[in-house]
Amino acid sequence: MADLNGFFNPRSVAIVGASKTPGKIGNAIIKNIVNSGFSGKIYPVNPKAEEIEGLPCYPNISAVQDPVDLAVVTIPADRVLDAARECAGQGVKHLVVITAGFKEVGKEGLDLEKKLVAICREHGINMLGPNCVGMMNTHARLNASFSGAYPKQGDIAFISQSGAMLVAILDWSIKTGLGFSKVISLGNKAQLNEADFIEAVAQDPGTRVILCYIEDVADGEHFLQVAARATREKPVIILKSGTSQAGAMAASSHTGALAGSDLAYETAFRQCGVIRAHSMPELFDLAIAFSAQPIPPNANVAVVTNAGGPGIVATDRVETSGLNMARFSKETIDILRKELPAESNIYNPVDVLGDAGADRYHLALDKVLADPSVGSAVVLVCPTAVTDPLPTARAIVDLHHRYPDKPVLAAYMGGPMLSAGAELLSAEGIPCFTFPEPAIEAISGMNRYAELSKNKFAAEEMEIQVDDETVRNVLSAVRQDGRLVLLGSESYQVAAAYGIPAAPVELATSPEEAVELAEKIGYPVVMKVASPKIMHKTDVGGVKINLADADAVRRGYIEINENIQRYLPDVVIHGIEVQKMMPKGVELIVGMSRDVQFGPLIAFGLGGIYVNLLKDVSFRLARGLTRREIETMLTETKAYTLLRGYRGEKPADIGTLVEIIARVARLVTDFNEITEMDINPVFAYPRGASALDIKITIS
Repeated sequence: MADLNGFFNPRSVAIVGASKTPGKIGNAIIKNIVNSGFSGKIYPVNPKAEEIEGLPCYPNISAVQDPVDLAVVTIPADRVLDAARECAGQGVKHLVVITAGFKEVGKEGLDLEKKLVAICREHGINMLGPNCVGMMNTHARLNASFSGAYPKQGDIAFISQSGAMLVAILDWSIKTGLGFSKVISLGNKAQLNEADFIEAVAQDPGTRVILCYIEDVADGEHFLQVAARATREKPVIILKSGTSQAGAMAASSHTGALAGSDLAYETAFRQCGVIRAHSMPELFDLAIAFSAQPIPPNANVAVVTNAGGPGIVATDRVETSGLNMARFSKETIDILRKELPAESNIYNPVDVLGDAGADRYHLALDKVLADPSVGSAVVLVCPTAVTDPLPTARAIVDLHHRYPDKPVLAAYMGGPMLSAGAELLSAEGIPCFTFPEPAIEAISGMNRYAELSKNKFAAEEMEIQVDDETVRNVLSAVRQDGRLVLLGSESYQVAAAYGIPAAPVELATSPEEAVELAEKIGYPVVMKVASPKIMHKTDVGGVKINLADADAVRRGYIEINENIQRYLPDVVIHGIEVQKMMPKGVELIVGMSRDVQFGPLIAFGLGGIYVNLLKDVSFRLARGLTRREIETMLTETKAYTLLRGYRGEKPADIGTLVEIIARVARLVTDFNEITEMDINPVFAYPRGASALDIKITIS
């Protein structure tokens, strides 16, 4: 872990490129540092000025006699390398490069950026940027940025890959009163990236929630390790843009076709405990809720409202957001029936009616929060002629303090008439929205985090005995043959080496050899043409099934050869594969496609000819995959209903399927050259399972 304390808590800051000219970035940065109340030493660096903002100015950083913890660089790109070398000579260990003109402008800029990174690495300098807005630590009263707004102190850390997004949010936060602990503009992420800063702020006692806006992840494996650790400490909420399928690479396997460009991010976030937001409003709604409210003890939501329609809207959203409408105890229902008007609904949503004052809201919410089945509450207030917005808000605040372990959120559904009450709620740490849906989505996000925290999977992977030497030899032979796709017999050897149960298959190059192999394997057998060039063997007569004796095998061999000569005369075949014919089972697929950021992505679902039609598939990252995670993976598919026994069928051997997935994950983690793998189908039986068709592609 990089020590980034010097970024956030420097004793001294130098501004290389400080300027006296208003409107210049070098002027904005030094003014921001001074005006934020930074208590450390400030050293403006500019050879053309003697003082800036009342501070003595230095011609270069080498002229500064005292130690400098942090240097902020704003000079033109062609002078940044020299400045970095000077900083290294002065022992500066933390660098914020505001300057643009690096990889974002093309190859020349990229070359310059690489040289800058090399200088920083050589001298042990931590660098943020280049091409960034800067950074802030409100708890240290440091605004080392050129943002036009400086937020109030809070407990939300905001890490953004987009500088424009960052400054817009900061300006918006002034109006809403949202407070931040740290604000980091990543820029080009040439050296330090989102994972480095997530790791740092996860250890920050002044930060309660970590927010990120990112467009990509710089180092997938490092990110996964850091995020998994960080989410054990506090919520990490990420808005990832660029989710279009247009960026997905074409893939030849079923698994590759099912794994879209955004799927790996979705899987990675879920697997390491990150909460994913899908819009800017959701990102900050979640931030406000996590910052001000406790984590809900369960997924059961109570709704208290003074209008039926909004209560129904809230109920619908609860049920579509992975939450439950709380079922009250008999005691709660009896008290509500006794204390509320006869016309009130007392079962959830609790309708206190349009003439409800603060006292009726207080009574209903008190009894609801006291119910042990309730995990959180949403209070809806509509502006009727007798609504008391401010006293009602005080009642909500009072009950939130009385039940501090249960989140309470509100929706004041109106405008000016309700504004005083809404402002009081926000000031008291109770998120207040205009409509019910964002309140419920915020609770849904908090509940997802609660579930992830509750179900942190064991760190150790399953212990698996393997024969990696055999696999290495098989892959080497395939490469020497000038191929990237393994034959079925080769794939079987790979599977067997990793203990993946599969129907035996061997390669024959003559009818007589086919008969010998069939008699060794045992009848009945299946015969298939062996050629990586033929994707759909059945379509060209390249498959014969249920061959029960030597004569059938000889005829099958000859007929397959004749069919290939007829339909694909130019295709060279390697022979005919002879495979044990297995009894039918539940048809499944286990596959892998390799994501450029996060590595091998494992798929499981219904297999056979319907895999791409039904798309009943669940995904996980192979690295660090545990038994419990695999078991959860299985339950996410419709296939799981069949596996448990459907309409009188015996349950399948789920333990063996878990073992197969674990062994596939180990295989593709051990051998990075395996780029795609499909086992389709895998037949699952009441006892055991068998892979029938295994396709492996290497790089």
